[in-house]
Amino acid sequence: MSQHRIVFVTCPPAAAEALAERLLEQGLAACVNCVPGLRSMYRWRGEIQHDDETLLLIKTDVAHVDALREAVLAAHPHELPEFVAVQIDDAHPPYLKWISDSLA
Repeated sequence: MSQHRIVFVTCPPAAAEALAERLLEQGLAACVNCVPGLRSMYRWRGEIQHDDETLLLIKTDVAHVDALREAVLAAHPHELPEFVAVQIDDAHPPYLKWISDSLA
């Protein structure tokens, strides 16, 4: 089983880069891709919501996922932020090594 993860987090565009930089500075992420232009539609408190968001693709390992989650929840402007960690099943081995070497 791979020890590496990609974590999906959506957030308001104005908060995306600061959140990404914070995670990098704390050594919880090796890389964060900020994908702008996302339009999220979801049900919240009985209403359909429409929001412009930025998708953060965060590369980390399983040992950092819990701390990463805590950091995201502490800094994220939403009451219930998206946080989905997905196992990386197949990747270029030197890239996975770089992820591991880049974490605190």
